[in-house]
Amino acid sequence: MTAIRPVARGPHIETPEEAQERLRREVHAGLRANPKTLPPKLFYDDTGARLFEEITRLDEYYVTRTEHEIMEAHAAEMAALIGPNAVVIEPGSGEAIKVRVLLDHLENPAAYVPIDISAEQLARIARELTEEYQTLDVIPLEADFTRGLCLPELPDTTRNARRVAFFPGSTIGNLHPPQAVALLREIARIVGTRGGLLLGVDLRKDPTILHAAYNDARRVTAAFNKNALVRLNREFAATFDVDRFRHYAYYNPVANRVEMHLVSLETHEVVVDGERIVFEQGEPIWTESSYKYSPTELEGCAREAGLVLRRMWCDHRQWFMVAFFET
Repeated sequence: MTAIRPVARGPHIETPEEAQERLRREVHAGLRANPKTLPPKLFYDDTGARLFEEITRLDEYYVTRTEHEIMEAHAAEMAALIGPNAVVIEPGSGEAIKVRVLLDHLENPAAYVPIDISAEQLARIARELTEEYQTLDVIPLEADFTRGLCLPELPDTTRNARRVAFFPGSTIGNLHPPQAVALLREIARIVGTRGGLLLGVDLRKDPTILHAAYNDARRVTAAFNKNALVRLNREFAATFDVDRFRHYAYYNPVANRVEMHLVSLETHEVVVDGERIVFEQGEPIWTESSYKYSPTELEGCAREAGLVLRRMWCDHRQWFMVAFFET
C-alpha cells in the first residue's frame, strides 16, 4: 500500500488571516466600483458549499450530470489518449469526485496531485484515495490556483511521467476570457513538454435553458447568491438586509455569458466594515459570470495559451463538452 503523504504547502498559499484581509480589500474595491461587484469566492462558506451541492442535483441544473455522463461514456477513450503512468494534476480538486471516473480507466497512473485551499479537505481526500487506489501516489498541495499554479516536489519515479491537468466543471467559464487564457497558459507551463489537459466546458445553448438553470423553481440558486450578503454580515460587520435584494440572473448574448446579480429593491444605505455604501433602487451587485463557449472559441483560447486540441466529446444535445489538449 502507498504511504499517505502529508499535505504540502504551496509557495503562494496565504495564512487564514492574510486571505481574509485580501478578501476584505476585494470586497471594498468591488463595492466602490461602477458597477458594484463582489468576488465569487464569497459564495463558498460552509452554507454556500452545501447550497451549491444542492444546486448540482436540481432538475434545471444540467451541468454536473451532463459532464458526468460524458465522462462515464468516454473515460476509456480519454485514458487511452492520456496514456500509461501519467501524473494527474487537478487544480481546485474539491471533493475529487469526478477524477475517480478517470482514475478508474487510466493504466497505472503514477501520481495524483489534488490542489485546493483547504488542507483539512485535502488530507481527507488523500486518505480516501490512497485506500481506494492502493498503488496510486497521492500528493496533495494546499494552494490557491487562481493566484498562480505550482507543483509540490514529485517523487523520482515520476520524473519522466507525462503530466496531465484535469479541470472539469466548466470552472474556466467563471473567468473572463483574458483570465481564462492566462490560466490555460499556466496549465500549459506546469504540464510541460508532452503535457495534456482534460477540460470541461459549458457550451452555448438556448437561453431559456440557461435561464432555468440559474433561476430554479425552488430558488436554491437565489439563496446561494444571497448567502454572499449573509457572509458579509457575519465576517465584515456589514448591515445588509437580504430581503432588500433580489437574485437576478440572465444570459448576455453579446458577451456570451450568464451574469448573476443582486439587485437593490429600494434606495438605502449599507455599512460594510465601517464604510457606508449607498444603493440606488434597481442598482445591481454583479456577483458572478459564467461564460458559454463554442468549440471554435475554446480552441482559439487554448491555442493562444500554447495548447493544441486533440479530441472533444459532447453529449447528444451538444450542451457540454469535455476536450483533451496537448502542449
